Amino acid sequence: MTIAYLEDRTSTLGSPVAAHPSATRPISVSLGNVTKSFAVRRSIAEAIRHPLAARRAVVVRDIGFEVRQREIFGILGLNGAGKTTLLKMLATLLVPDCGRLEIEGHDVLREPQRVREIVSLVSAEERSLNWRLSAAENLRLFSGLHRMREAEAATRIEEVLITVGLADAGEKLVGHFSSGMRQRLLLARALLARPSVLLMDEPTRSLDPVTAHSFRSMLRQEIVNRGGTTIVMATHNPEEAFTFCDRVAVMHRGRVAAMGSGAELFARLGQNRYRVWTPMPDHSAFDALVRRGLVSEVVRRTDEGGDPSVECVVEGDEACAADVLRRLVEARVAVSRFERAPMSLSYLIAQIIEHHEIEENER
Repeated sequence: MTIAYLEDRTSTLGSPVAAHPSATRPISVSLGNVTKSFAVRRSIAEAIRHPLAARRAVVVRDIGFEVRQREIFGILGLNGAGKTTLLKMLATLLVPDCGRLEIEGHDVLREPQRVREIVSLVSAEERSLNWRLSAAENLRLFSGLHRMREAEAATRIEEVLITVGLADAGEKLVGHFSSGMRQRLLLARALLARPSVLLMDEPTRSLDPVTAHSFRSMLRQEIVNRGGTTIVMATHNPEEAFTFCDRVAVMHRGRVAAMGSGAELFARLGQNRYRVWTPMPDHSAFDALVRRGLVSEVVRRTDEGGDPSVECVVEGDEACAADVLRRLVEARVAVSRFERAPMSLSYLIAQIIEHHEIEENER
Protein backbone atom coordinates (compact mmCIF):
# COMPACT_ATOMS: atom_id res chain seq x y z
CA MET A 1 0.00 0.00 0.00
CA THR A 2 1.59 3.26 -1.08
CA ILE A 3 1.77 6.13 1.39
CA ALA A 4 0.40 8.76 -0.93
CA TYR A 5 -0.20 11.75 1.32
CA LEU A 6 2.51 11.78 3.97
CA GLU A 7 5.76 13.59 3.38
CA ASP A 8 9.17 11.94 3.83
CA ARG A 9 7.74 8.46 4.29
CA THR A 10 8.58 5.19 2.66
CA SER A 11 6.20 3.49 0.30
CA THR A 12 5.10 0.34 2.06
CA LEU A 13 2.90 -0.03 5.11
CA GLY A 14 5.05 -1.64 7.74
CA SER A 15 8.34 -0.22 6.47
CA PRO A 16 10.27 2.25 8.66
CA VAL A 17 8.67 5.68 8.58
CA ALA A 18 9.13 8.97 10.30
CA ALA A 19 7.58 9.16 13.74
CA HIS A 20 4.33 11.01 14.30
CA PRO A 21 4.58 14.79 14.90
CA SER A 22 7.18 15.76 17.47
CA ALA A 23 6.18 15.32 21.08
CA THR A 24 7.55 18.81 21.69
CA ARG A 25 4.60 20.37 19.87
CA PRO A 26 1.90 21.79 22.16
CA ILE A 27 -1.18 19.67 22.77
CA SER A 28 -4.15 20.85 20.73
CA VAL A 29 -6.87 18.35 21.77
CA SER A 30 -6.92 16.33 24.97
CA LEU A 31 -9.47 13.79 26.22
CA GLY A 32 -9.51 11.78 29.40
CA ASN A 33 -11.93 9.02 30.47
CA VAL A 34 -14.75 10.36 28.28
CA THR A 35 -17.98 8.36 28.40
CA LYS A 36 -21.31 9.02 26.70
CA SER A 37 -24.54 7.01 26.78
CA PHE A 38 -28.01 7.50 25.35
CA ALA A 39 -31.41 6.36 26.53
CA VAL A 40 -32.66 3.28 24.70
CA ARG A 41 -35.95 3.90 22.94
CA ARG A 42 -38.69 1.67 24.32
CA SER A 43 -42.07 0.67 23.00
CA ILE A 44 -45.23 2.06 24.60
CA ALA A 45 -46.00 -1.36 26.04
CA GLU A 46 -42.57 -1.57 27.72
CA ALA A 47 -42.95 1.93 29.13
CA ILE A 48 -46.36 1.06 30.61
CA ARG A 49 -45.23 -2.25 32.11
CA HIS A 50 -41.94 -0.89 33.50
CA PRO A 51 -42.19 2.90 33.70
CA LEU A 52 -39.01 3.27 35.81
CA ALA A 53 -36.88 0.67 34.04
CA ALA A 54 -35.09 3.06 31.69
CA ARG A 55 -32.08 1.56 29.91
CA ARG A 56 -29.09 3.34 28.45
CA ALA A 57 -26.70 2.30 25.70
CA VAL A 58 -23.07 3.31 26.15
CA VAL A 59 -21.76 4.65 22.84
CA VAL A 60 -18.40 6.04 23.97
CA ARG A 61 -16.67 4.32 26.86
CA ASP A 62 -13.64 5.64 28.78
CA ILE A 63 -11.93 7.32 25.78
CA GLY A 64 -8.66 9.18 26.24
CA PHE A 65 -5.96 10.48 23.88
CA GLU A 66 -4.03 13.63 22.93
CA VAL A 67 -3.62 15.34 19.55
CA ARG A 68 -0.67 17.63 18.85
CA GLN A 69 -0.87 20.91 16.95
CA ARG A 70 -0.73 20.58 13.14
CA GLU A 71 -1.39 16.87 13.38
CA ILE A 72 -3.93 15.00 11.26
CA PHE A 73 -5.45 12.53 13.70
CA GLY A 74 -7.81 9.85 12.43
CA ILE A 75 -10.60 8.11 14.30
CA LEU A 76 -11.27 4.86 12.47
CA GLY A 77 -14.14 2.50 13.12
CA LEU A 78 -17.19 0.79 11.73
CA ASN A 79 -20.58 2.48 11.72
CA GLY A 80 -21.80 2.68 15.30
CA ALA A 81 -18.31 2.64 16.82
CA GLY A 82 -18.86 6.07 18.42
CA LYS A 83 -16.82 8.26 16.04
CA THR A 84 -19.46 10.89 15.30
CA THR A 85 -20.55 11.04 18.95
CA LEU A 86 -16.97 11.77 19.94
CA LEU A 87 -16.65 14.58 17.39
CA LYS A 88 -19.94 16.12 18.50
CA MET A 89 -18.75 16.19 22.11
CA LEU A 90 -15.56 17.97 21.03
CA ALA A 91 -17.70 20.44 19.05
CA THR A 92 -19.85 21.16 22.16
CA LEU A 93 -22.95 19.69 20.47
CA LEU A 94 -23.22 16.85 23.00
CA VAL A 95 -22.39 16.78 26.70
CA PRO A 96 -20.46 13.73 27.97
CA ASP A 97 -21.69 11.74 30.95
CA CYS A 98 -18.23 12.06 32.49
CA GLY A 99 -14.63 12.74 31.55
CA ARG A 100 -12.41 15.62 30.50
CA LEU A 101 -12.30 17.33 27.08
CA GLU A 102 -9.95 20.22 26.36
CA ILE A 103 -9.20 22.08 23.12
CA GLU A 104 -6.26 24.48 23.00
CA GLY A 105 -6.24 24.44 26.81
CA HIS A 106 -9.94 25.36 27.13
CA ASP A 107 -12.37 23.04 28.91
CA VAL A 108 -15.17 22.07 26.54
CA LEU A 109 -17.75 21.91 29.36
CA ARG A 110 -16.74 25.05 31.26
CA GLU A 111 -15.83 27.26 28.30
CA PRO A 112 -18.09 26.11 25.44
CA GLN A 113 -18.30 29.56 23.84
CA ARG A 114 -14.51 29.93 23.74
CA VAL A 115 -14.20 26.44 22.27
CA ARG A 116 -16.71 27.28 19.53
CA GLU A 117 -14.51 30.20 18.52
CA ILE A 118 -11.54 27.94 17.78
CA VAL A 119 -13.28 24.78 16.50
CA SER A 120 -15.23 24.06 13.32
CA LEU A 121 -17.08 20.86 12.50
CA VAL A 122 -17.17 19.71 8.86
CA SER A 123 -19.56 16.94 7.84
CA ALA A 124 -20.24 15.29 4.50
CA GLU A 125 -23.84 16.53 4.55
CA GLU A 126 -24.16 18.54 1.35
CA ARG A 127 -27.79 19.43 2.07
CA SER A 128 -26.67 21.87 4.76
CA LEU A 129 -25.74 24.18 1.86
CA ASN A 130 -28.33 26.30 0.07
CA TRP A 131 -28.26 24.93 -3.47
CA ARG A 132 -30.15 27.94 -4.91
CA LEU A 133 -27.43 30.34 -3.83
CA SER A 134 -23.96 30.75 -5.25
CA ALA A 135 -20.86 29.63 -3.34
CA ALA A 136 -20.05 33.21 -2.34
CA GLU A 137 -23.65 33.84 -1.23
CA ASN A 138 -23.60 30.71 0.93
CA LEU A 139 -20.41 31.92 2.59
CA ARG A 140 -21.80 35.46 2.97
CA LEU A 141 -24.81 34.03 4.79
CA PHE A 142 -22.61 32.20 7.29
CA SER A 143 -20.25 35.13 7.70
CA GLY A 144 -23.24 36.99 9.10
CA LEU A 145 -23.72 34.25 11.68
CA HIS A 146 -20.09 34.82 12.67
CA ARG A 147 -20.92 38.57 13.01
CA MET A 148 -18.38 39.61 10.43
CA ARG A 149 -18.56 43.10 9.00
CA GLU A 150 -19.26 43.35 5.27
CA ALA A 151 -15.75 44.38 4.23
CA GLU A 152 -14.13 41.75 6.45
CA ALA A 153 -16.51 39.08 5.15
CA ALA A 154 -15.80 39.92 1.51
CA THR A 155 -12.04 39.63 2.07
CA ARG A 156 -12.34 36.42 4.05
CA ILE A 157 -14.70 34.77 1.53
CA GLU A 158 -12.23 35.47 -1.26
CA GLU A 159 -9.41 33.99 0.86
CA VAL A 160 -11.17 30.75 1.74
CA LEU A 161 -12.39 30.19 -1.83
CA ILE A 162 -8.78 30.47 -3.02
CA THR A 163 -7.60 28.16 -0.24
CA VAL A 164 -10.00 25.35 -1.21
CA GLY A 165 -9.53 25.82 -4.96
CA LEU A 166 -12.91 27.40 -5.75
CA ALA A 167 -11.73 30.91 -6.65
CA ASP A 168 -13.27 30.67 -10.14
CA ALA A 169 -16.54 29.17 -8.94
CA GLY A 170 -17.63 31.74 -6.38
CA GLU A 171 -20.57 33.01 -8.43
CA LYS A 172 -21.69 29.58 -9.59
CA LEU A 173 -24.88 28.12 -8.10
CA VAL A 174 -24.14 25.35 -5.61
CA GLY A 175 -26.81 23.21 -7.24
CA HIS A 176 -24.52 22.95 -10.27
CA PHE A 177 -21.49 21.88 -8.21
CA SER A 178 -20.04 18.38 -8.26
CA SER A 179 -19.83 16.44 -4.98
CA GLY A 180 -16.15 17.30 -4.72
CA MET A 181 -16.81 21.01 -5.17
CA ARG A 182 -19.56 20.96 -2.55
CA GLN A 183 -17.21 19.24 -0.11
CA ARG A 184 -14.63 21.94 -0.72
CA LEU A 185 -17.31 24.58 -0.14
CA LEU A 186 -18.26 22.95 3.17
CA LEU A 187 -14.60 23.17 4.15
CA ALA A 188 -14.44 26.82 3.04
CA ARG A 189 -17.46 27.55 5.21
CA ALA A 190 -15.74 25.94 8.20
CA LEU A 191 -12.61 28.02 7.58
CA LEU A 192 -14.43 31.37 7.63
CA ALA A 193 -13.82 31.93 11.34
CA ARG A 194 -10.14 30.88 11.15
CA PRO A 195 -10.45 27.81 13.41
CA SER A 196 -7.30 26.30 14.87
CA VAL A 197 -8.96 22.85 15.06
CA LEU A 198 -11.04 21.20 12.33
CA LEU A 199 -13.31 18.29 13.24
CA MET A 200 -14.18 16.33 10.09
CA ASP A 201 -16.82 13.61 9.94
CA GLU A 202 -16.21 11.30 6.96
CA PRO A 203 -15.47 14.23 4.62
CA THR A 204 -14.70 12.05 1.58
CA ARG A 205 -17.63 9.65 1.97
CA SER A 206 -19.40 10.76 -1.22
CA LEU A 207 -16.28 11.36 -3.32
CA ASP A 208 -14.76 9.14 -5.99
CA PRO A 209 -11.16 7.94 -5.36
CA VAL A 210 -9.49 10.56 -7.58
CA THR A 211 -11.48 13.46 -6.12
CA ALA A 212 -10.93 12.14 -2.60
CA HIS A 213 -7.16 12.01 -3.20
CA SER A 214 -7.17 15.60 -4.45
CA PHE A 215 -9.24 16.72 -1.46
CA ARG A 216 -6.89 15.06 1.04
CA SER A 217 -3.83 16.54 -0.66
CA MET A 218 -5.41 19.99 -0.41
CA LEU A 219 -6.09 19.42 3.29
CA ARG A 220 -2.48 18.43 3.92
CA GLN A 221 -0.83 21.21 1.91
CA GLU A 222 -3.16 24.17 2.38
CA ILE A 223 -4.92 23.63 5.69
CA VAL A 224 -2.27 21.89 7.80
CA ASN A 225 1.12 22.79 6.32
CA ARG A 226 0.31 26.39 5.34
CA GLY A 227 -2.57 27.18 7.64
CA GLY A 228 -1.19 25.44 10.74
CA THR A 229 -4.57 23.87 11.53
CA THR A 230 -5.04 20.67 13.54
CA ILE A 231 -7.42 18.11 12.01
CA VAL A 232 -9.33 15.38 13.84
CA MET A 233 -11.04 13.19 11.25
CA ALA A 234 -13.57 10.39 11.70
CA THR A 235 -13.62 7.78 8.95
CA HIS A 236 -14.49 4.14 8.29
CA ASN A 237 -12.03 3.97 5.37
CA PRO A 238 -8.80 2.16 6.46
CA GLU A 239 -6.83 3.45 3.48
CA GLU A 240 -7.77 7.03 4.27
CA ALA A 241 -6.89 6.59 7.92
CA PHE A 242 -3.54 4.84 7.54
CA THR A 243 -2.19 6.58 4.43
CA PHE A 244 -3.37 10.12 5.17
CA CYS A 245 -3.48 10.56 8.94
CA ASP A 246 -0.33 10.96 11.06
CA ARG A 247 -1.84 8.76 13.76
CA VAL A 248 -5.02 6.73 14.06
CA ALA A 249 -7.22 5.70 16.98
CA VAL A 250 -9.09 2.53 16.01
CA MET A 251 -12.45 2.45 17.80
CA HIS A 252 -14.45 -0.70 18.47
CA ARG A 253 -17.69 -0.78 20.45
CA GLY A 254 -17.07 2.64 21.95
CA ARG A 255 -13.48 2.04 23.08
CA VAL A 256 -10.07 2.75 21.58
CA ALA A 257 -8.84 -0.67 20.48
CA ALA A 258 -5.43 0.57 19.28
CA MET A 259 -3.66 3.83 18.50
CA GLY A 260 -0.60 4.82 16.48
CA SER A 261 0.57 5.35 12.92
CA GLY A 262 -0.09 2.68 10.32
CA ALA A 263 3.54 1.57 10.49
CA GLU A 264 3.48 1.38 14.31
CA LEU A 265 0.34 -0.73 14.33
CA PHE A 266 1.74 -2.98 11.64
CA ALA A 267 4.94 -3.45 13.61
CA ARG A 268 2.90 -4.31 16.69
CA LEU A 269 0.50 -6.75 15.04
CA GLY A 270 1.89 -7.82 11.70
CA GLN A 271 5.51 -8.81 12.16
CA ASN A 272 4.75 -12.51 12.59
CA ARG A 273 2.99 -12.97 9.23
CA TYR A 274 5.28 -14.71 6.70
CA ARG A 275 5.13 -15.83 3.09
CA VAL A 276 6.89 -18.97 1.86
CA TRP A 277 7.59 -19.08 -1.87
CA THR A 278 7.59 -22.72 -2.90
CA PRO A 279 6.50 -24.88 -5.87
CA MET A 280 5.10 -27.32 -3.28
CA PRO A 281 2.29 -25.33 -1.54
CA ASP A 282 0.26 -28.47 -0.83
CA HIS A 283 3.10 -30.29 0.95
CA SER A 284 2.00 -32.07 4.14
CA ALA A 285 4.75 -30.29 6.11
CA PHE A 286 2.54 -27.20 6.36
CA ASP A 287 -0.29 -29.20 7.96
CA ALA A 288 2.25 -30.75 10.34
CA LEU A 289 3.37 -27.27 11.44
CA VAL A 290 -0.26 -26.34 12.12
CA ARG A 291 -0.80 -29.50 14.21
CA ARG A 292 2.31 -28.69 16.26
CA GLY A 293 0.99 -25.18 16.90
CA LEU A 294 3.96 -23.53 15.19
CA VAL A 295 1.94 -21.74 12.50
CA SER A 296 -1.67 -20.77 11.93
CA GLU A 297 -3.91 -19.13 9.32
CA VAL A 298 -2.26 -20.99 6.42
CA VAL A 299 -3.35 -19.64 3.02
CA ARG A 300 -2.15 -20.88 -0.38
CA ARG A 301 -1.64 -18.11 -2.93
CA THR A 302 -0.55 -17.62 -6.53
CA ASP A 303 0.86 -14.28 -7.70
CA GLU A 304 0.24 -12.61 -11.06
CA GLY A 305 3.20 -14.45 -12.59
CA GLY A 306 1.77 -17.81 -11.58
CA ASP A 307 4.32 -18.45 -8.80
CA PRO A 308 2.76 -20.38 -5.88
CA SER A 309 3.35 -19.51 -2.23
CA VAL A 310 2.02 -20.16 1.25
CA GLU A 311 1.17 -17.35 3.67
CA CYS A 312 0.94 -18.08 7.38
CA VAL A 313 1.26 -16.62 10.87
CA VAL A 314 4.27 -17.84 12.83
CA GLU A 315 3.39 -18.25 16.49
CA GLY A 316 6.44 -16.54 17.98
CA ASP A 317 9.42 -14.32 17.30
CA GLU A 318 12.14 -14.44 14.64
CA ALA A 319 13.72 -17.49 16.28
CA CYS A 320 10.41 -19.32 15.84
CA ALA A 321 10.31 -18.24 12.19
CA ALA A 322 13.83 -19.66 11.72
CA ASP A 323 12.67 -22.92 13.30
CA VAL A 324 9.70 -23.10 10.92
CA LEU A 325 12.01 -22.61 7.94
CA ARG A 326 14.36 -25.30 9.25
CA ARG A 327 11.51 -27.79 9.61
CA LEU A 328 10.30 -27.09 6.07
CA VAL A 329 13.78 -27.68 4.64
CA GLU A 330 14.18 -30.89 6.66
CA ALA A 331 10.83 -32.08 5.27
CA ARG A 332 12.32 -31.53 1.77
CA VAL A 333 10.05 -28.61 0.91
CA ALA A 334 11.68 -26.57 -1.87
CA VAL A 335 11.77 -22.99 -0.52
CA SER A 336 12.96 -20.23 -2.84
CA ARG A 337 12.02 -17.29 -0.58
CA PHE A 338 10.90 -16.90 3.01
CA GLU A 339 9.97 -13.38 4.09
CA ARG A 340 7.55 -11.29 6.07
CA ALA A 341 4.28 -10.81 4.21
CA PRO A 342 2.85 -7.34 3.57
CA MET A 343 -0.32 -6.91 5.59
CA SER A 344 -3.45 -5.58 3.96
CA LEU A 345 -5.26 -2.77 5.73
CA SER A 346 -8.41 -4.84 6.14
CA TYR A 347 -6.41 -7.63 7.77
CA LEU A 348 -4.72 -5.12 10.09
CA ILE A 349 -8.12 -3.84 11.24
CA ALA A 350 -9.35 -7.39 11.80
CA GLN A 351 -6.26 -8.14 13.89
CA ILE A 352 -6.73 -5.01 16.00
CA ILE A 353 -10.38 -5.83 16.69
CA GLU A 354 -9.58 -9.47 17.46
CA HIS A 355 -6.85 -8.53 19.96
CA HIS A 356 -9.14 -5.93 21.55
CA GLU A 357 -11.97 -8.44 22.00
CA ILE A 358 -9.57 -10.94 23.59
CA GLU A 359 -8.40 -8.26 26.04
CA GLU A 360 -12.00 -7.29 26.82
CA ASN A 361 -12.96 -10.91 27.55
CA GLU A 362 -9.96 -11.33 29.85
CA ARG A 363 -10.93 -8.36 32.02
